[in-house]
Amino acid sequence: ERVGLSPTATGERLRRLQKDGVITGFGARLDPQRLGLSLLVFVEVSLDKTTPDAFARFAAAVRRAPEVLECHMVGGGFDYLVKARVADMPAYRRFLGEGLLSLPGVNNTRTYAVMEEVKSDGVLPL
Repeated sequence: ERVGLSPTATGERLRRLQKDGVITGFGARLDPQRLGLSLLVFVEVSLDKTTPDAFARFAAAVRRAPEVLECHMVGGGFDYLVKARVADMPAYRRFLGEGLLSLPGVNNTRTYAVMEEVKSDGVLPL
């Protein structure tokens, strides 16, 4: 009613938007606190080499890490910005030592723990 389309026309438009790749998926917003994932961190990652092969190996490995919500290659003083969510600081320490630092080509990291989430619209690692 709000957009002036019939249910049939709305369904057709929805299917077309999915087919065209405009809508890439659907999901529910979950409360990370209630799921035991209270700590949100951003991590700057620098690789030991900045070659296409090094980037490809890191990207493939980080895609398999369930704690990682987002990972972006960036220009500037480091190579990637990683957004991750874990239970608490001990869980982050394990993720850093056993996960992130063991990924191919990681030279060093710098972590920023989030004290307050002002706006959040992400998928949780479940």
